[in-house]
Amino acid sequence: YFSMVLQALVDHKGRFTNINVGWPGKVHDTHVFRNSGLFRRLQEGIYFPDQKITVGDVEMPIVILGDPAYPLMPWLMKPYTGALDSEKELLNYRLRKCRMVVECAFGRLKGRWRSLLTHSDL
Repeated sequence: YFSMVLQALVDHKGRFTNINVGWPGKVHDTHVFRNSGLFRRLQEGIYFPDQKITVGDVEMPIVILGDPAYPLMPWLMKPYTGALDSEKELLNYRLRKCRMVVECAFGRLKGRWRSLLTHSDL
């Protein structure tokens, strides 16, 4: 059986805003990401051009959240790894809660397209 990587960007409301599909399943997520149009547009600063968000009274740039496999970038947050103090553990906990939106979006996708859960015998 063959597998394929589906990389997706999901917004805070659980909507898919960018999808990249077609790489063989054995290709590492980081390689897929670094070779995507999304990565290029984020690097060039044109995916979220001059968009900021205000949290409390602090203005911040918009960032995306990734899992530990992704590279740390100015526009990409990922969890801390290794031995962590309580502040880093708290940040990781909050990032996990935010990433639940992504997990739920994929759950809805799988629910809608049940055939994605089975092998294709072509």
